[in-house]
Amino acid sequence: MLKILSILLIVLVDFNACMPGGQGITVDGYDLTKPVVMKMPAGLNEISGITFNKGNPDTLYAEQDEEGSLFYFATNNTNNIDLHHTKFGKKGDYEDLAVLNNNYFVVLRSDGSLFKFPVSEIAKEVIDSVQEYKHILPEGEYEGLAAYDGKLLVLCKSCPVDKGTKAVSAYVIQPDANGALSVGSSFSIDVSMIKKKGEKEKFNPSCIAKNPVTNQWYIISSVNKSLVVLDEEFTIKESFPLDPSLFNQPEGLAFDSNGDMYISNEGGAGTADILLFRYQK
Repeated sequence: MLKILSILLIVLVDFNACMPGGQGITVDGYDLTKPVVMKMPAGLNEISGITFNKGNPDTLYAEQDEEGSLFYFATNNTNNIDLHHTKFGKKGDYEDLAVLNNNYFVVLRSDGSLFKFPVSEIAKEVIDSVQEYKHILPEGEYEGLAAYDGKLLVLCKSCPVDKGTKAVSAYVIQPDANGALSVGSSFSIDVSMIKKKGEKEKFNPSCIAKNPVTNQWYIISSVNKSLVVLDEEFTIKESFPLDPSLFNQPEGLAFDSNGDMYISNEGGAGTADILLFRYQK
């Protein structure tokens, strides 16, 4: 009887650790139950993508999905966010952003269009040297953008090519010698393993970022509140539930050079926030 009770206790502990709101939900050094919460001012209530330049944790860059503005603020005072912004485009459904080669911001619109402009110009009220790449990607809805190795990676949230499959399409955007952007290659990420682990049937990536410490890729699907970890070859290794009480609408993901993880939540009817999870070595 004692042996049976011990086994049941172990199973119960393991089960609770995997459930939203359970104790000890950890992802390779991150405790998903204990974030530092940064409340966003009203101007960023519809916050979507977030990123750093060169992984510098001093300044966080963000965009919201309506106004065509890039926002940025110092992270040294999480209780009083001093927000700055610059205008780069017309109103639209902007979903994510990245810094390419430390010199250019690239913003992704949901229709597969990209907007590129110099990092050096963000102090301007309006940026006047924006390069727009209209519908550079195939038909679909896109939300995830990341920069790596001098290239850009874009994930499809919902694309006709993926309909009826257990895959998510990814596209590599390659700049040429003059910096012009074009689609270099594409591949598919097999998401069938996620469904086997009991997640909801739909997996629609909201954002993607590469962990500079582990070199693993992280993807968040806001629609079913899950965080997915992939290896360098984009093979899914693990999937974790996100507690809805903390992750109201997770749309943005970024890592700083220390490996600290930042996840942004749109505010909806409430207040938007960014959750900071310290990397625990």
